[in-house]
Amino acid sequence: MHKNSKGLAIPELFVQLFCFFMDGTSRHITWFDHLKADESYAGVIGSSNLASSHTIKRLFSKFSYLRGFLFRRLLQHFFIWRLKITKPEVIVLGMETMVLDNDDALKRHGVQPTYKKVKGFHPLQLNWGRYFVDAVFRGGKKHCNHGDTADSMLVYVVEKIRKEYRADVPIIVPMDAGFYDHELFEILEYLNVGYYYGGKRYNNVTNAEALATDWLSFTSRDNKEIWEYTEFKTRQGGWHKARRTIYSRLIQKGRQLALPGLVKDSVIITNLGMGGHIDEQLLKAGQDHLLTAHTILAEYHQRGTDELANRALKNLGHEQLPFKRFAANTAWYYMMCVSNNLFEAFKEDVSAPAISVSVYADTFRRQFIDTAGKIVRHAGKLIMKVPKATFERLQLDRLFAACQSAQVMTG
Repeated sequence: MHKNSKGLAIPELFVQLFCFFMDGTSRHITWFDHLKADESYAGVIGSSNLASSHTIKRLFSKFSYLRGFLFRRLLQHFFIWRLKITKPEVIVLGMETMVLDNDDALKRHGVQPTYKKVKGFHPLQLNWGRYFVDAVFRGGKKHCNHGDTADSMLVYVVEKIRKEYRADVPIIVPMDAGFYDHELFEILEYLNVGYYYGGKRYNNVTNAEALATDWLSFTSRDNKEIWEYTEFKTRQGGWHKARRTIYSRLIQKGRQLALPGLVKDSVIITNLGMGGHIDEQLLKAGQDHLLTAHTILAEYHQRGTDELANRALKNLGHEQLPFKRFAANTAWYYMMCVSNNLFEAFKEDVSAPAISVSVYADTFRRQFIDTAGKIVRHAGKLIMKVPKATFERLQLDRLFAACQSAQVMTG
């Protein structure tokens, strides 16, 4: 980006924006004016010149919609960096959408009715655990599988993993019924990627279920639900081949028995365990248990955890976006995603010994940032004094050492 050389540098503005999201005191742009008047805040973040709200507004006014998409490269580069650190044997990517409720907006470009009966935005997101791998910011009326956005996103990310991480790593993409599309199935099969999708109870599916006799029992991980399941192959109109189908129905929730037909049954469509290349990769990686119907059903029932990444993003940032222009809000949304990834990496690499990596931003702020301390100058050095109980609880000596030795993303 090009800007006037008299103002703050772009990297400095980005650092202050990351700190703004991490602070979380206010979601309003005018809060930058309050921070600019606070000399102590400048010392805490190590900046000699703080940005005002007008500076932030001018910065985001320079973003075009296409330039905002450059953030996607940054998210993908960040993802590859974390892969090289953790070195997973199997990569599970979750594709989800998230509604950003902007129903209070009187005039905001892109705010449209969503399926949650509020007006707002509806971005498409690809996540790996708590990290956002890729995202496309969209208006509210775009449905989950709108256009070819999901197809092109998966193709690009899978190729990037094969090229920059490992060519033989097994990749699995679970999705809900909103992405039920045979063209998407064929693309993932062409890429040798495993998938399991929420299916639909078409007539041929229910007819096969009614004729099934080999039902098995499945207990949820929290031991609160008991399901029974069976599997068979189905082929819908337009499909070039039959696909593995796992049909399950709830029979007991807690101590209450469920009557057949009165609860919603579950249908899963998958290419795992069909003798494809993905099966060979999983067997080679020692993850053959992922091919069994029992494991697929267990993993599918845990898909709700993918939405925790959406909750974490809203907890770190906010749903109501600050600008009227769609391009500016696009850049603001991507800044939240990048800030979330940096926050999650900090928890893993630095604060994990003292604070659980699973905590949300609000809890982290209370336990770590909102800590009483005193900064004094002695013998030409700045010294931060904290209570002994706080020092021991947060293990500040280990945290400072971890900060100095933490791995840095390059490239």
